[in-house]
Amino acid sequence: MIHSALLSLIEQAGTSVAILTEGLARDELLRSRLTRFEVLRQLNTLADSAAQVDPAERSRMPELDWDGWDAMRLRFLCPAGQALDEALWFACESLVPATLLWLRVYQQSQPELFRMAP
Repeated sequence: MIHSALLSLIEQAGTSVAILTEGLARDELLRSRLTRFEVLRQLNTLADSAAQVDPAERSRMPELDWDGWDAMRLRFLCPAGQALDEALWFACESLVPATLLWLRVYQQSQPELFRMAP
């Protein structure tokens, strides 16, 4: 049951990032302090939630880039600068869309992973 709550957090944070960054160019995102702050907050929520998913549950969803999220979690701790900018943009443009896509696939093929029942 805990994993279903974590998957829900991952999906909600990813959807928030997709909405916040829709139509934004890289430079626009990086210049917008408020949007950038909120996107980074949502990405941290997503990465922290992904880190808590049990390895056995992760193995049931192998197409999700768990290792990528683990790496991004560390990168999001970097001080402001080019490394953080690159991590932020890569997550928004690559990791989040792929994660949301695969979560939808798994919701259809393995709905039991997403049920909030004991």
